[in-house]
Amino acid sequence: MSETFFSSKEAAEITGCSLRQLQYWRERGVVVPPISATGTGRSIYYSRSELTELAVMEYCLSVGLSFEVAAKALQAVKQKVPDFSDPVVQKRFILVWDRETKDLGVEEFEREKAIAFLDRGQPVIPLCLQEIHDKLNKISASKKKFG
Repeated sequence: MSETFFSSKEAAEITGCSLRQLQYWRERGVVVPPISATGTGRSIYYSRSELTELAVMEYCLSVGLSFEVAAKALQAVKQKVPDFSDPVVQKRFILVWDRETKDLGVEEFEREKAIAFLDRGQPVIPLCLQEIHDKLNKISASKKKFG
């Protein structure tokens, strides 16, 4: 089965990111798709996995995380679930801010654990990969695909 790729413009439309965001994230090494040089310039295409990474970054920024914290959260999620872009993976996480270490942690979602963090006064942000996959599937289904 061949993988489907999306142009930068399509990736921006599907994920809700701006083209400038995609460029900035590439420059900062957060989400870096392969870039192939051609005789007329550079071609950048995003895989399904990279679209998921973009959507996670966009979600983290939309809930108020700074760029640095959002990038760190993305890397932490990728460490917990290396192939989290697989639509079959239906993991739910919570992002937890630790006031002592001034760091964001990523935990698998458990209702009791989330409530315990909240009871201790630690902010908790839900991250449901299934919702991200559903959104990407719905939007990308109507877009032109390359591959």
